[in-house]
Amino acid sequence: MSAEEEAITQARLAVGQVFTPGSPVNERDLFSGRIEQFNFVLDAVTQRGYHAVMYGERGVGKTSLANVITSALDRSGKWIISRVTCDVSDDYASLWRKALQDVVLTRSRPGVGFNAEDTTENGRLVDQLPLELSPDNIRRTLIEMSSASPILIVFDEFDRISSDRTTTLMADTIKSLSDVGVAATVLLIGVADSVAELIEGHASIERVLVQIPMPRMSKDEILDIILKGISRLGMKIDQSACDEVASLSQGLPYIAHLLSLNSVRAALHLDSLLVKSDHVASGMQRALDQWQQSIKVSYYEASKSQQPGHIFKEVLLACALAEVDELGFFTAAAVRAPLRAITKKNYDIPNFARHLKELSEAGRGELLQRVGETRRIRYRFTSPIMRPYVVIRAVAENLIGKAALKQIQKTTTA
Repeated sequence: MSAEEEAITQARLAVGQVFTPGSPVNERDLFSGRIEQFNFVLDAVTQRGYHAVMYGERGVGKTSLANVITSALDRSGKWIISRVTCDVSDDYASLWRKALQDVVLTRSRPGVGFNAEDTTENGRLVDQLPLELSPDNIRRTLIEMSSASPILIVFDEFDRISSDRTTTLMADTIKSLSDVGVAATVLLIGVADSVAELIEGHASIERVLVQIPMPRMSKDEILDIILKGISRLGMKIDQSACDEVASLSQGLPYIAHLLSLNSVRAALHLDSLLVKSDHVASGMQRALDQWQQSIKVSYYEASKSQQPGHIFKEVLLACALAEVDELGFFTAAAVRAPLRAITKKNYDIPNFARHLKELSEAGRGELLQRVGETRRIRYRFTSPIMRPYVVIRAVAENLIGKAALKQIQKTTTA
């Protein structure tokens, strides 16, 4: 086997561990960007009395950042770290039992008699907790635990908690820990536009929460993901191919991993260690085939029509390419220029206002979220993953050419 054949074989074996759209990133050297957010979280967990909340769209890398932070603290050997993934069935007690289930307490008991030796007993902490848990129980427990080491407890997907009582008790716990200055930090992670949305009705604890919004990544940060992964595999990528993957990713690391994975596999399938634009084209088709079925069905329901010459696909694509604000919302006016570039027709807002309205209604799967009043209406995709899907599918189906796409993106991100 030649050196190149060996390199190709090794890359094939490693690509699924380097580009990981199916799971969050764990390794620091594969995690790109987010230096500011990383430092904010570290500042919070290392300052007694403060806690942290990380929020943003789904798919922007919140869990990956938490993985990198907990790994860094774990390597220090000085921290007690617990990770909890919340689900809709959780209440306050189940969340904290999950958080403390792996904690083992070691207690020494004096021996009976003059020369008897002390005995050591080990027991799971959760088995010693009362059936009904309260913020006071948790505060006392964490005070005892933190006497040996500082503690970080991460509650991921906190937005899935549907119980107001659970949210209230968690807020009370955070406030109580902060008031006493316990060496234990709570990090909440969830899909939300703001802290107020994630901890609704509990503004009193915002003063002790370091608030860490997670926006979409910049193009440079996405490029960093691609280039680090390619280098790790011992491969190279054309500048044009790299730019295409970065542009199509729309700031979502999940999409960057998905497209990079499939583009690299397309290159390796042809025994090439250099990823080119042709491989990205093949990778796009593979990515579309692997996309979540729910996204595919939603797109079909939203874009189908019995009317000849309908422009639902074109309007959807224009929405996906429209200029957005910091929360991902766009206006009808922002759709106009991309739609004209896509269709080569002089459409004005009244020509597609009905399409936007229907795309935000149940009949077309509520693909868009519609907020605001007349003349101040804004829209955004209900699922952030839908935006890149629409664009990638449009390129694969030749609904828009790469040159036109590049020009629109240059205009809307200027």
